[in-house]
Amino acid sequence: MSLLLPLFLRKSSHHYQSIPESNQHIEHHFESPEIIRDIVLGLSDGLTATGLSSLGDPRVVIIGGFAELISGSISMGCGGYLAAKSDLDHYDTERRREEWEVKNCLSAEIQEIVDILSPYGLDEETVAPIIEKLKDNPEKFVDFMMKFELNLERPDPSRSLKSAFTIGISYFIGGLVPLIPYFFMEDTTLALLVSSVITIFCLIVFGFVKAAYTSPNNAISSAIQTALVGALAAAASYGGVKLVEGL
Repeated sequence: MSLLLPLFLRKSSHHYQSIPESNQHIEHHFESPEIIRDIVLGLSDGLTATGLSSLGDPRVVIIGGFAELISGSISMGCGGYLAAKSDLDHYDTERRREEWEVKNCLSAEIQEIVDILSPYGLDEETVAPIIEKLKDNPEKFVDFMMKFELNLERPDPSRSLKSAFTIGISYFIGGLVPLIPYFFMEDTTLALLVSSVITIFCLIVFGFVKAAYTSPNNAISSAIQTALVGALAAAASYGGVKLVEGL
């Protein structure tokens, strides 16, 4: 018996050995899509704000450009703040409604849980212990319904200010790039050409980097699409100012 015991222990421990750290599966997920979305919104709008470049005088372009960047940054930042605040208000409103339903329409909510889980092959008998656990904790019951019935997660309360700051700063930085040639060139036609090249290049790089975080397999196509959309927006802005000049 004493001879067999070590052998038994070796065999048993084999089944419970921890996976070596070098062989462990490490999952990589990008968990900040809101930040990328805000940067995309701010930079893309800022980079394509080049319509004033057709006004002729570099000084006018620079002054008008800075005025537009300041007002645009504030406007875009406020828009981001209000959008994020609306998301939080929407979640809180839906949660209050769900809390009322769990308290006053429990049977209907239980049936909804069964309906939610049944497509995954879980019948009422299998789901019953889960429902009992949730019934013991109404707050978790509401959390479950918000997550799996309404597909809503509580937004970060601080995201409103973060979104406003990110969009505003991104817009200003993006809009500053096309203005750089006008600081060093008197010839506005040449400055416009250089500005356009810089802007297209930045849009390509920006589109590629954005896709590297959100959709790595489509990085090249995303870069091309971002450049095309940005070029069309800038051309429309330029054409609009030219049209106004001719009136």
